[in-house]
Amino acid sequence: NKIVNGTQCTITWYVDNAKISKDEDVVTNIINTLEEEYRDLKASRGKNHILLGMNIQIKDDRTVKVDTSVYLQELSNAFSESVAEKESSPAAKEIFEVDGDGKKLDENRAELFHSYCAKLLWVMKRERPDIEVPISCLSTRVSDPSEEDWKKLKRVLGFIKGTIDDKRRMGIDDMCNIVTMTDASHTVHKNMRSHTGGLVSLGNGILHGKSLKQKLNTKSSTESELVGVSDYVPYTIWFKNFIKAQGYTVDKNIIYQDNASAIKMERNGRNSSTGNSRHVSIRYFFVKDRVDKGKIDIKY
Repeated sequence: NKIVNGTQCTITWYVDNAKISKDEDVVTNIINTLEEEYRDLKASRGKNHILLGMNIQIKDDRTVKVDTSVYLQELSNAFSESVAEKESSPAAKEIFEVDGDGKKLDENRAELFHSYCAKLLWVMKRERPDIEVPISCLSTRVSDPSEEDWKKLKRVLGFIKGTIDDKRRMGIDDMCNIVTMTDASHTVHKNMRSHTGGLVSLGNGILHGKSLKQKLNTKSSTESELVGVSDYVPYTIWFKNFIKAQGYTVDKNIIYQDNASAIKMERNGRNSSTGNSRHVSIRYFFVKDRVDKGKIDIKY
């Protein structure tokens, strides 16, 4: 970030791609400076951009639309088997179940499974957060995939095929208000660990989402929710720091969750815990410290 002519110019980059936000003259000067060092640069200006398989549009209502349908269609056409087109969801209720004795995929299909999981992981993070739960699970199976995993992958592809025209829209209602939502599914994995889900929004669409298996066993849904908040709070803190770096002051930083007992522990720490929850104290003290400092607020 740099203040140029009284307003902020921002340059972001991803590997060897850069985005410059400022008025046309300043952008032109920066491009010319870069071209003196790096030849044959390709510049894309305006509200429509093609980048790494994404069609990115800046809409007149100040939202951004991300479209990877062409890339997804290519993936669908290249898949070796036919898939259903009317899957109601990307994953069934047994998505977390793993049959260790199930029939393994042959080498060719195992390689294809790995490839598609990696490609869908890329799409998931950029345009399709609605497939995050199954893809985050299937990505842990790429080293030893089974026929069961193959069926789960086909269901995801079928869901995508039926919703290929869905586009991701993101916008900001208020740069000063961060909304975070977290939840946890208690003991849904084979080793009896729980699963965390979380998202960050600035009012219009999801800016960041995360679905992940918890790294310790918990003894109650309250503890699962507690661990889930602890898993996701760092992303909320990162968003607040990033927004601050853009010159804004965050007025409200609210985390929503649906477990009253967990909220009490996060707000009160040891005063709301019992001997049964001492082993996760570091989790709620981490969150409580942020609450005490006014960095976050937790609501039901």
